[in-house]
Amino acid sequence: MRVFIGVGSNIADPENQVHSAQQALMTLPMTRFVVCSSMYKSPPMGPQDQPDYINAVTELETLLSPHDLLDCLQKIEQQQGRVKGRHWGERTIDLDLLLYGDELLADARLKVPHLGIAQRAFVLYPLAEIDADIMIPGIGLITNLLAECPRDGLERLISK
Repeated sequence: MRVFIGVGSNIADPENQVHSAQQALMTLPMTRFVVCSSMYKSPPMGPQDQPDYINAVTELETLLSPHDLLDCLQKIEQQQGRVKGRHWGERTIDLDLLLYGDELLADARLKVPHLGIAQRAFVLYPLAEIDADIMIPGIGLITNLLAECPRDGLERLISK
């Protein structure tokens, strides 16, 4: 299954945290790494008294079920020291299952496409970098979503 993972961090060396998470994604069982977007810097979505975020999107091919993949993502977060603090607050790493093929999923643990995907520049722009023609299931073409989603301070970082 073609899946897309949102990767973000805003504390404890965010660029390194994102890179480490991408490396961990490459080692998931029954999963093949495809590509990752550039890193993007964005202002925090939640409380403004926190550092800017570094975000990227990674594409994988996996045979894992959506919930097994979610378990793997949460394990990576734990290994990188994620602690749940305030809502939309600082975090060492945040891994979100954005898309799982063309599936629409909603249960107590998981919603796919990820909640708010259509309004989040820090998700849409890196996702479009990977696939400019992707259809977000139940929502629409990414090109149409981008036309309605201002960058709001989003800045693509140049690789070192």
